[in-house]
Amino acid sequence: MLLTVLSSLISVNIPLYVGKSFNAFDIGARTIDKGALFQCLLIIISLYAANALIQSLNGVMMLRVSQRLVYTLRKEVFHKMQKLPLEFFDTRSHGDTMSRITNDVDNISSTIAQTTTQLLSGIITLVGSLVIMIRLNLILTLVVLLCVPLVAALTRVIAKRSRSYFLAQSRSLGALNGVIEENIQGLKMVKAFGKQQDVLDQFKIINEQLKESSTRAQTWSGYMMPLLNVINNLIFTTTAIVGGVLSVRHHLPVGTVVSFLSYSKQFSRPLNSIAGMFNTIQSALAGAERVFEILDSEEEAADSEDAVEVEKPKGEVVFDRVHFSYNKTIPVLKDVSFRVKPGEVIALVGETGAGKTTIVNLLMRFYDVDSGKIFIDNEPIVNIKRNSLRKCFSVVLQDTSLFTGTIMDNIRYSQKDASEEQVIEAAKIARAHDFIDKLPKKYHTMVSGAADTLSQGQRQLIAIARAVLCDSPILILDEATSSVDTKTEKEIQRALVSLMKNRTSFLIAHRLSTIRDADRILVIHDGKIVESGNHESLMKNKGRYYEMVVSQTGNRIS
Repeated sequence: MLLTVLSSLISVNIPLYVGKSFNAFDIGARTIDKGALFQCLLIIISLYAANALIQSLNGVMMLRVSQRLVYTLRKEVFHKMQKLPLEFFDTRSHGDTMSRITNDVDNISSTIAQTTTQLLSGIITLVGSLVIMIRLNLILTLVVLLCVPLVAALTRVIAKRSRSYFLAQSRSLGALNGVIEENIQGLKMVKAFGKQQDVLDQFKIINEQLKESSTRAQTWSGYMMPLLNVINNLIFTTTAIVGGVLSVRHHLPVGTVVSFLSYSKQFSRPLNSIAGMFNTIQSALAGAERVFEILDSEEEAADSEDAVEVEKPKGEVVFDRVHFSYNKTIPVLKDVSFRVKPGEVIALVGETGAGKTTIVNLLMRFYDVDSGKIFIDNEPIVNIKRNSLRKCFSVVLQDTSLFTGTIMDNIRYSQKDASEEQVIEAAKIARAHDFIDKLPKKYHTMVSGAADTLSQGQRQLIAIARAVLCDSPILILDEATSSVDTKTEKEIQRALVSLMKNRTSFLIAHRLSTIRDADRILVIHDGKIVESGNHESLMKNKGRYYEMVVSQTGNRIS
């Protein structure tokens, strides 16, 4: 900013000395004041040289500032995303969210980096030029100032028209990224069902919308520079005519008129610069709306001031009259109550959409209940610090998540300080060691969440090994064996028997073989617990659980 101030002050003074150099010529006497002329030329050369040096240095510093700005803004957005509830991501396209962090943040940061110096330089140039022009001649100053209302009116009209198109452009770009992300992620399904043409048609529609909004936005913003040039040339011409009249009839020095011709250009230059960046500014404003929608989104409820840490949790879990709905209109859980003793194995069974996974999501406080309470070791989970609460759980979800890194890194994800021996032991318990040991780089093989270098079953085994290494008092297995073959499933079940010892365990599964040995089975239907008991007692009742078993085995037991 200091360099910008210096550069602007230098620029303001150059036309003044250009005018003085013209006044060194006396046309009537046909003489030249060589001393004054050379002095003015020396000052002009010095001012230009200093300005070039300052602007070069300023450009380098501004590049660093703009990149630091990108870094900071993107870091804040990503940091904010870690605090947002799952509901935010469940209701938005991942591709659109990615577009906000990449494209929109770039638009904002680059525009701010440029306009900050442009605005400061423009203000100083305008004020400095105005002061000097008033001192030189008031009439010519008023002529130059005619450009201000004309430029203001032009900017207002074009801004009003183009703003909506730039916002539509950002939204269409986000939607396009969403389609691309979904298509890449589900490419196998697209090819398997022969839906390439449907995907192309969907892409074409959104791409057309993006082209349309971008064309209109760029067209309207593109009017700015040509129209401004018309205004600038009009003011320049008017200044020259009025200056010529004043010079001939009122003996105004020619050098003063020359200075004013330079100032008429210089006075409009800041306005031209802003106009030249007009489409960038509008695009950044549209991007800012989308980025700040994330930054202004409501975060997960903060831990209460008196929130406690869970020390040596035993694993007792209580649901007390819990009601919950995702959209606050259609209830998912209705008056759910149950108690789980430390070390007890609980199986949650029911039809798809009955609310099994929702119970786990509420227990881990990914969502907060609408009413009722959930307790761990007689402490309401809302009174427990989130980080402390989630350390109580070892989790294997149906959708396994691997992160870019080695297999060793992925198993060690829950325990960063675990030794290689501990990781290998966890993999052996999860029956993952055999296939890992056959890989070219074994535990140091690189994997990622997006690449399909491992089968779904292998990925799930790694996820189970991660949960084994976590060694938390409460184990959650949400369809943990759904992607493995029957032989591997039996091996994992034997491993899980030892893993579940002295741990409170929640099993969500559809396979009878996974749940029949549970201490208690909770049958969930339409958001309610309709049956509870072990396998034998529920089979004797011949209720909903019995019907589920019969439909799965095909054998009706009398």
